[in-house]
Amino acid sequence: MIVNGLKWMFLIIGTTIGAGYASGREIWQFFGHESGLAIILFTLLFVTSCHVVLSISFRHQTDDYAEVLLELMGPRFSKGYDVIIVFYLFTTTGIMIAGGGAALEFFHVPFSAGVIFMCVLLLIVAVRGVKGLTGVNSFLMPVLIISLTVTLLSFFWFNANFEGIDWKTQHNWPAAFTFTSLNLLPLVAVLSATGKQIKHHGEIWIASVGSGVTLGGISFLYNESLIAAAEDIMLYEIPLFALLKSYPDYMTAFMAVLLWTAIFTTAASGLFGLSSRLHSVIRLPVWALALVLLCLMIPVTRIGFSSLIAFLYPLYGFVNLYLLIVVLIHPFYLKKRS
Repeated sequence: MIVNGLKWMFLIIGTTIGAGYASGREIWQFFGHESGLAIILFTLLFVTSCHVVLSISFRHQTDDYAEVLLELMGPRFSKGYDVIIVFYLFTTTGIMIAGGGAALEFFHVPFSAGVIFMCVLLLIVAVRGVKGLTGVNSFLMPVLIISLTVTLLSFFWFNANFEGIDWKTQHNWPAAFTFTSLNLLPLVAVLSATGKQIKHHGEIWIASVGSGVTLGGISFLYNESLIAAAEDIMLYEIPLFALLKSYPDYMTAFMAVLLWTAIFTTAASGLFGLSSRLHSVIRLPVWALALVLLCLMIPVTRIGFSSLIAFLYPLYGFVNLYLLIVVLIHPFYLKKRS
């Protein structure tokens, strides 16, 4: 139970920590100053949302998100959100691929070559299905979490402090709702495909609480570190590099590799969720669907990493607020129905 719970926990974290999150761009877009309370609220909302989605998936033994959406929203709204999720997964996976190309530019790899390299690896993972996805996440996520936490802790230790946080002026608390709702769609898409593989309800608790607390802690450290480096962030496409500017080159290179792996795992999760859903409609092999989707996503990467995040992420966060509300009230609805 514990091992499987950790496996799902890393899948959740791998789905969430993508190009926007790991680079710091998403954190800075939603949080920033006066956001300590917002991050605490996000942690609670995230744990609850993951538990609800995984519980529905486990109860119905689902292998894609259509049935989960149907229970949450009913037949009328579920069809509309089905379209939204498909569009969301398509565009955000394109963002991840763009982020992967941008991250490899640190090593003087041309953007186009980085994009193609990432697409090839994504296709390989897509062929292996959910086992390939969980295998990649179980291997890469612990390394990423530890490395990112150590980096943020060291920067926080020397450049920021808890005394500078005024808990009486936490005016940005509503950001918790839009930030959670932004990350809810990919979770619904990916976690809904795990229903048949969850064996015990305890796995759901381990995955939900573990991922929520981990992401909440990292988000807090990341946000406070970015506040301390606020003057330099505008100079970087990837805010994480602003935190690393005083570090040795090998440390920056190491974090660039980890950033790329975070981007890759989220892109793989998005492609998996999208392929799983379309496979029930379009009877093509999963690898063929993945190949077609990747070819269609490549033009999206031309828009630019930070531009895509600045425009699409707040928009998706707002649109998904309804889904978040439905997820949060679902346990009470079940009690009333029973």
